[in-house]
Amino acid sequence: MNTIRVLLSLAANFDWPLRQFDVKNAFLHGDLEEEVYMDFPPGYGTANSSGKVCRLRKALYGLKQSPRAWFGRFTQAMKKCGYR
Repeated sequence: MNTIRVLLSLAANFDWPLRQFDVKNAFLHGDLEEEVYMDFPPGYGTANSSGKVCRLRKALYGLKQSPRAWFGRFTQAMKKCGYR
């Protein structure tokens, strides 16, 4: 939080433009590194689905791994743009 305060103070003192963005569905774009399985969603029900599960390849909201997966992908994109 202190870092954010310092950056906002610098931006105010030097008249730097500030931008804010919100990434809609951000957590849905993270790739999972570990294997995560889930039950079939309600209403999916097929005759053969009993005892079967889904393997997730992308993160979903509510998973503990979702924030980390999204931040990893975001970090790679920012490094490609030249940020450190």
